[in-house]
Amino acid sequence: MSKVYDEVGTVTASEGHVLVSGPNGVAVTLTADAASAMAEQLREAARMAREQLPGNEGFRAG
Repeated sequence: MSKVYDEVGTVTASEGHVLVSGPNGVAVTLTADAASAMAEQLREAARMAREQLPGNEGFRAG
């Protein structure tokens, strides 16, 4: 597994695109549609990851 970060990146909109900057120099520019789809995937993956943490068995975040 690659290094795990607990730092939040930055997300901005510019000229009709969404720019995402993360730790360790990660940067990506997305269309608005791609950013929306990624946001949904991130939300679902974060929910699943929380459920996998010890003590959170059965935890269901809305």
